[in-house]
Amino acid sequence: MASVTSLTASVHQRLAHALTAALPEAGTDPLLRRSDRADFQANGILALAKKAKANPRELATQVVARVESGELIKEIEVSGPGFLNITLTDRAITENLAARYADADARLGVPLAEHPGTTVIDYAQPNVAKEMHVGHLRSAVIGDAMVQILEFTGENVVRRHHIGDWGTQFGMLIQYLDEHPHELDHKETDGDLQASGEAAMSNLDRLYKTARKLFDSDEEFKTRARRRVVDLQAGAPATLAAWQKFVDESKIYFFSVFDKLDMEVRDADIVGESGYNDMLAETCRLLEESGVAVRSEGALCVFFDDVKGPDGNPVPLIVQKSDGGYGYAATDLSAIRDRVFHLKSDTLLYVVDARQSLHFKMVFETARRAGWLNDGVTARQLAFGTVLGKDGKPFKTREGETIRLVDLLDEAIDRATAVVREKAEKIGLSEREIVENGRYVGIGAVKYADLSTSAVRDYKFDLDQMVSLNGDTSVYLQYAYARIQSILRKAGGAGPAARPEVGLAPAERALGLHLDQFGETLAEVAESYEPHKLAAYLFRLATLLTTFYDQCPVLKAETSAQMENRLFLVDLTARTLHQGMALLGIRTPEKL
Repeated sequence: MASVTSLTASVHQRLAHALTAALPEAGTDPLLRRSDRADFQANGILALAKKAKANPRELATQVVARVESGELIKEIEVSGPGFLNITLTDRAITENLAARYADADARLGVPLAEHPGTTVIDYAQPNVAKEMHVGHLRSAVIGDAMVQILEFTGENVVRRHHIGDWGTQFGMLIQYLDEHPHELDHKETDGDLQASGEAAMSNLDRLYKTARKLFDSDEEFKTRARRRVVDLQAGAPATLAAWQKFVDESKIYFFSVFDKLDMEVRDADIVGESGYNDMLAETCRLLEESGVAVRSEGALCVFFDDVKGPDGNPVPLIVQKSDGGYGYAATDLSAIRDRVFHLKSDTLLYVVDARQSLHFKMVFETARRAGWLNDGVTARQLAFGTVLGKDGKPFKTREGETIRLVDLLDEAIDRATAVVREKAEKIGLSEREIVENGRYVGIGAVKYADLSTSAVRDYKFDLDQMVSLNGDTSVYLQYAYARIQSILRKAGGAGPAARPEVGLAPAERALGLHLDQFGETLAEVAESYEPHKLAAYLFRLATLLTTFYDQCPVLKAETSAQMENRLFLVDLTARTLHQGMALLGIRTPEKL
């Protein structure tokens, strides 16, 4: 089905034509906004009148005289020094929503991008042989939401999980296990694959920390470990086989954690640091031959006029170390080459901790100087802040350790399941539904708390607030959806049907006008990479729905036509909540 033109766009078009007719030499943007005084307010006439040296109120009056009203605009009046207050007809609102409701493609009338590009999203980047901790949460959740949103708007999206699977730490770990083979203890966990994967990763993580401690304190072991890194880079069979075993075991664990997060992560999308190993030497050669990078004290470096250390001396991006080893910069630059020239992407989006902003600033600038990024190919870091505890400090255990992600998710599910169980008997949930809904509510609560906060800001992790039915939480939105499903089940033989001839109460108008803005909200979120704006839209939708419930009886409406129209309104609201929450990676249970 073709996309549905929003009411905002239709009104904007009418005003723009009237402005052009009244003042041909001026611009045509009426600066249309939603308003508390009417359905919309146009504020652009003041600036246009000033530019044309005209009286703004007189110009506003001329525009009003030229606006076509009819079935769309019920009333338009001049207010104050030259504002326009516009009220739409009830019929226009209902007919517009009916077109969205009838969308056979279930897109709610949201258009696909006319000229989609290809975006590579780099997100959810755990490390091999290390347990995922709370610090990995935001990249996974924000990245997955942006994947869903961009794909829904029609963008070609390539997912990339740049896992840490190469370098000195693996030579260190392999050497340690070669010398202490008895410490690789694999315990069976009653056939539970997920628990077994978590136990194996916990053991690997413990071994890594032990090996790290020895590496830092024993120079002879450090030398042996570095020789093992050389073997790894050279592809020595035994060393490579040991490394591959760590990678495979880690992936099983990663998949189990992402499954718990209700995220799809495909093996083909995991291209770690090792995936670019064969490109590193060529990347360095290209940078050095082009003069973008220079040798400094044996290392291959890129310098920047605006990046200096505390002593005032330049701080370079080190692409290759003086001992010939490669750093993160070489891998990241090789990844850019692969994504631009092999994957043919025109946008590179990195969902990475804000603390790495300087690194990516230097990497992107280096790629621009090399010609790999240009006007047709852009790279951007979607930087995010830190997860904090209730005390406003970085979220850690009482012992000061970083909190394991699986522990945090399990606790969220347990808390949510307890909340669901309290209401289970009243709404007739089976034990299976209690467990399933507990997971959806718990994981949804964690995701929404993250996504409802601007990515660049830190946020406090407070499970008590997250699973609350009150306030700006996913549970509030999930409950709004489930409440609508309950009403639809109780409607009996009556079904949702748009009735344009039925007048709308103020709460119905407010709900309908907000539903109309769904597509525009998604377009803005896709352009700015700000999923918190979608969360804010959905919370406002649920809030308007609550007001609607209080003021507009559905099953006890005055007439059958009014009941059908209100059922239509709430059903479209449910579909919009369901679709919007799905784009944030959150499920909407039918009963809650």
